[in-house]
Amino acid sequence: MTTPFLFYIYKFAPSEATEWKTIFGTIHSGGFGSVQMYMHALFTKIIFVMLTGIWFLTSQNWWKYAILVPLTLFLFQLSGVVNAKMEYIDEFDFWYSLPVVLPILFFLIYISYIISKKRTGYDDLKDDVDREIKKILSDDL
Repeated sequence: MTTPFLFYIYKFAPSEATEWKTIFGTIHSGGFGSVQMYMHALFTKIIFVMLTGIWFLTSQNWWKYAILVPLTLFLFQLSGVVNAKMEYIDEFDFWYSLPVVLPILFFLIYISYIISKKRTGYDDLKDDVDREIKKILSDDL
């Protein structure tokens, strides 16, 4: 629900300034023409990382690991936006971003594994409760 609001947060940044002082610190435009353009690129990538991460963590399909492909791409692009030394977005060398992207991917796979283990226990408990309810209802009739 908050995605549209996060997407338009860049509108609060000054459109002509290369530096913006906020309560969170000073934001520099980096390789972008203005802070507003930097914020637009940054939040666009953050939103895609957030949505595909949530999709991966909540998916129960067997093909959910295929979601890691676009997630890796978005993390790669996010690392390109954050790196202030580069000249062109999305042309940042893939090998330089691997130390950032791989730990995040391993962390997501680990969280997914933990969630699936807990879900299995939940399903067993739910089956037990359903059987008990059916037994009680059949005894009463």
